[in-house]
Amino acid sequence: MVGRSNARSINESIEARLPAASGTAVLEFRGLRHVVRLGNLSSSGALVIFGHTPNIGEKLSLQLLDRGPVWAQVRWVKDGKIGLSFTDLAQ
Repeated sequence: MVGRSNARSINESIEARLPAASGTAVLEFRGLRHVVRLGNLSSSGALVIFGHTPNIGEKLSLQLLDRGPVWAQVRWVKDGKIGLSFTDLAQ
């Protein structure tokens, strides 16, 4: 169980998600770029299939094929998948 220091400002669990099982993206993780599969995608975040284990709260750059890079923060990690929440670099 991961404790939260801040309450969520929105309930992301009910937000509409687009299946992206065949979609790919480029994730920059600790200075290296990795081609990753997208599990799903919403306006506020993504589920990414990724073989490495980032830290909860770590900020990563995600390059989606249909738009430029976006900053994302790791919200959860489990069984080779990570949950990302899109954020602003300045936060």
